[in-house]
Amino acid sequence: MKRLVAALFAGLLLAAHAQVTVEKPEIPLDAAQEARLAELLPDLRCLVCQNESLAESRAPLALDLKYEVRELVASGKSPTEIKRYLTDRYGDFVLFRPPFDARTWLLWLGPFALVLVALLVLLRQIRGGKRELAAANPKAVDKAALKKLLEEAK
Repeated sequence: MKRLVAALFAGLLLAAHAQVTVEKPEIPLDAAQEARLAELLPDLRCLVCQNESLAESRAPLALDLKYEVRELVASGKSPTEIKRYLTDRYGDFVLFRPPFDARTWLLWLGPFALVLVALLVLLRQIRGGKRELAAANPKAVDKAALKKLLEEAK
């Protein structure tokens, strides 16, 4: 009886880990549509991998999204309409080159601002170092004050 319960439990565990795959029918495209699809997929980001384009990704979600884009191309949608559909659904993150607008200006200008701030800090450090050297320069020391310090030390 224990073996039967263990076998049933093992079967349930295996069934829980099994993935259900549904065969989707192939969507035929003509040469112009294939070219449009091939041009469009590298501009779209895989939502799972995040640093791969949809053309390169083999993630299951990416394969589903590719199939959906293929359906849209087959239905005659333009690349602009397809990108608008995807950004409405997934946000600008799905695009490798998001548009420059009020929501993404920091994304586009942020790296330049960071470089500018780093250069300003570096310039300030260099100038501050020159002031310290000038203060430590013996020629800039008041001779009367130095003489007074030497007399006090004796």
